[in-house]
Amino acid sequence: MAELSADISDFKREDLSFERQTKPVLRIGDTGPAVIVIHEVYGFTPSLARFCRWVAGAGFRVYAPILLGTPDAGNVEDVTLGRILQLCVSREFTLFATRKSSPVVDWLIPLARHAHQESGGKGVGVIGMCLTGGFSLSMAVDPVVLAPVMSQPGMPAFEPSGLDIDDARLSVVKRRCADEGLCVRGYRFADDRLSRAVKFDTLKRELGDGFLGVTFPNSEGNPDGLRAKGRPAHSVFTGDLIDEPGQPTRMAVDEVIDFFRERLA
Repeated sequence: MAELSADISDFKREDLSFERQTKPVLRIGDTGPAVIVIHEVYGFTPSLARFCRWVAGAGFRVYAPILLGTPDAGNVEDVTLGRILQLCVSREFTLFATRKSSPVVDWLIPLARHAHQESGGKGVGVIGMCLTGGFSLSMAVDPVVLAPVMSQPGMPAFEPSGLDIDDARLSVVKRRCADEGLCVRGYRFADDRLSRAVKFDTLKRELGDGFLGVTFPNSEGNPDGLRAKGRPAHSVFTGDLIDEPGQPTRMAVDEVIDFFRERLA
């Protein structure tokens, strides 16, 4: 497979302010409905840039907010001690409490509204990954979010079956699923110790037909990926994706793009 590059000169940076906070946002794609792509704990990486390019190339305007790390693709795709310490002292992320949304969601929802206003279309798509996997669920309280995707959702830590969304927001999402036909998609690897099957069981129990979960065998993750260090596959759309025709993870990218197209176009 081709080596991934840290060059993101094809992206544009904007510093956007909502809720009295300013954060950098990397953008790619000049036309089409908006899709918010929220990075994993590593920050913005070459493999995430690749995913953003695939979505933009399909006719969407991609917004990638930078919540951790630097606003470039030089972030290491590994969990460092510094990153863990940064998370533990941050007031923006809820790591351990179940039934509680991370405060940073209050910044991400206005971003979705802003992206919709700029891009037009029926609404926006959102995909969160691992640490941010549940953010797309919490953001779906806003009617502008029409296509939420949860990739290997891992929070809250130490509570595998728990959800990082407060009860009030969950009630709104459940109502949207029942009354509006909102669909939440989820993806994970079977042996993932951070995003376990019981979480998808909870999502199915709470959302019913409004949740569609896909679980890949661990063997379908990339053995030579950026995260392959003797651990089970984890990152469905980034480091553990196999970028080859016919590979299930690469086909999942097309499936998510079709989901965005169906819901947003």
